[in-house]
Amino acid sequence: MPTPTPVPTDTERREPAPADRAPTDRAPPDTVPADAVLPDPAPRDDERFDVIVIGGGPAGLTAATYLARFHRRCVVLDAGDSRARWIPESHNCPGFPSGVAGTALLDRMRAQAAQFGARLANATVTSIEPDGDGFLVGSDDAQWRAGKVMLACGTADVLPDVPWIEDAVQCGAVRICAVCDAFEATDGRLGVYGPADSVIGHARFLRSYSRDVSVLPIGALAAADRDAATEAGIACLAPDGTLAFDGRRCRYEVGGEAFEFDTVYPYLGFRTCKDLIRAAGVRCDDAGEIVVDRHQMTSVPGLYAIGDMVSGLNQIAAAVGHAAVAATHAHNTLPPAPR
Repeated sequence: MPTPTPVPTDTERREPAPADRAPTDRAPPDTVPADAVLPDPAPRDDERFDVIVIGGGPAGLTAATYLARFHRRCVVLDAGDSRARWIPESHNCPGFPSGVAGTALLDRMRAQAAQFGARLANATVTSIEPDGDGFLVGSDDAQWRAGKVMLACGTADVLPDVPWIEDAVQCGAVRICAVCDAFEATDGRLGVYGPADSVIGHARFLRSYSRDVSVLPIGALAAADRDAATEAGIACLAPDGTLAFDGRRCRYEVGGEAFEFDTVYPYLGFRTCKDLIRAAGVRCDDAGEIVVDRHQMTSVPGLYAIGDMVSGLNQIAAAVGHAAVAATHAHNTLPPAPR
């Protein structure tokens, strides 16, 4: 049994820390931009991580920070397509009362994970396979091994296929997430663009923010949906119009008329990494969402899923909560790694 270390005196407590933990003469960078994340060096054949995190959004980077601070070897494989990068400025992200841009938030989260030793790699994962008591994760040009894997691939909004969409999102003429930012659109003239069979529900949610809400349906509305919209005080425009953008606001052009809106919310669905999920053998529910237990583990032991790809509430706060739960469970169920 090792001899217990004596409790230091006050004088000893003031001695400098050991050289390997001494403070540096400059702080670690507060941000790591996406274009500064280099391709991970090809792993050695015998190299094995404790956890591979697939996805470099808020969920994946939070998991990496937790794992690194548990002294676990982890690597984040980031395809660079986090949904958060579309956020012009979030005002409901905890800790940023003046707001934070999605790209700035991701830069800070990358820096935080890297500061504690997580490896960050630009890679698009194409396969997850069993590998003994762990997993083999592959991209087109590299492979990584680990005891556990966390899927944090997120979702991608299907947006109108127009060349000006990014400019419209950045200025707030198009917004993607009403839960996130409808407060900033309060009392504006709001348009809700999407399939006729689902657009009314989204418009009803926005009536809490403005009395001037219109649906811009793709396809004809059913009579019952039109009646429900009228009862809720929602205007129904003619279907199958065209969206236009003048650099400040969007217009909906249909039947020779043009209707201008302060903000348009498109609800056209999501894309997911369903092929990767299916290949991994993960069980999904009837709606296509991954089924997880209370530790965020999927039906495949050792394979976790966190963030937007799991929750119907696609929020940063929910994603980081998933990450904390999953990372802690992964650490506690991996073989001990005493110092």
